[in-house]
Amino acid sequence: MKSYNIDQNGYYGEFGGSFIPEILHKAIESLREQYLTILESEEFQKEFHELLRDYVGRPSPLYLAKRLSEKYGCKIYLKREDLNHTGAHKINNAIGQILLARKMGKKRIIAETGAGQHGVATATACALMNMPCRVYMGAIDIERQHVNVEKMRMLGAEVFSVTSGSQTLTDAVNEALRDWCTNPEDTFYLLGSAVGPHPYPDLVARLQSVISKEIKEQLMEKEGRDYPDYLMACIGGGSNAAGTVYHYIDDERVKLVLGEAGGYGIATGKTAASISAGTEGIIHGFRTLVLQDENGQIKEPYSISAGLDYPGIGPLHAHLAKERRAQVMAINDDEALRAAFELTRLEGIIPALESSHALAMLPKMNFKKDDVVVLTVSGRGDKDLETYLAHKDEFCPND
Repeated sequence: MKSYNIDQNGYYGEFGGSFIPEILHKAIESLREQYLTILESEEFQKEFHELLRDYVGRPSPLYLAKRLSEKYGCKIYLKREDLNHTGAHKINNAIGQILLARKMGKKRIIAETGAGQHGVATATACALMNMPCRVYMGAIDIERQHVNVEKMRMLGAEVFSVTSGSQTLTDAVNEALRDWCTNPEDTFYLLGSAVGPHPYPDLVARLQSVISKEIKEQLMEKEGRDYPDYLMACIGGGSNAAGTVYHYIDDERVKLVLGEAGGYGIATGKTAASISAGTEGIIHGFRTLVLQDENGQIKEPYSISAGLDYPGIGPLHAHLAKERRAQVMAINDDEALRAAFELTRLEGIIPALESSHALAMLPKMNFKKDDVVVLTVSGRGDKDLETYLAHKDEFCPND
């Protein structure tokens, strides 16, 4: 049977690998040598799953969205990652990596963040484990996600404003990598998505795989089978999607449908749709599909969603798209906003703008009545309320 999983060299097909400066070689090699042994140890698994249960609040519910199902003519279940502590899937990975860092003897944590959810999750985990934390965040993202910034500071993290480049997620990653190059011995880079040099994409996917593990168990209870017909999720770097598809990646009975950020539209150039509009290249230490010009210079991405505003895509998702294992749709800003207001009115759930890019794929699908669909709501929309309110008259004109 064909497998879409990572190989022993850290590649998903032709995507992935480790392209790093020499100064980081020792740190990356140490992580690569230790991460599987630690993750698979009984001690780690016990502590990790106890924290997921008692601190994060897992398992997250698998909710049958009856009104949404009625509208789209199938059975739609929402995987409620928005109900986790800190409001998104990011806490799964942050808790796991902080335990890993501690077992590796690291004394200081750095991270990057776009929408702020990974920053909040990292700051939360660092407060829990009494470890110093610096979070790099683009100046524009700090402005549009100021509530999350204040949460990070309240939790004890130092938030470093990045004013270079587009002042968004790409530049936050750049600054975090520079910090790591300066402090490779005592510092652990707690990377928030399924991107970066090997082994990070695999490490993050494994920690987030609790999502698909729970989906299997919950579907068996609700449907009498442990697989859906469709799995749907949004992709920026792709960590929630990696966790959603992890246990189904080689199960061809399950159709994978992923929504990336189209911005104003691919043709406008104001987009973050790296699968639809990108070409093969190297960014932040790995080979993937990248928004770049003919000279290989990174183009500035754009999305209304800070968490999807990234010029590349995790190597797993690049591979799934190239091999046609996953269907990928570029969702424009207006489509995501419309989907957010629809879920809010139909089900009483305000989703994050990131998750709205997954919800916006529903009108584009041709479901059958008996189809079982699982869609991951990766985060809650509290952080995006100002954006929603700014567009409320456009999408709810009669209020």
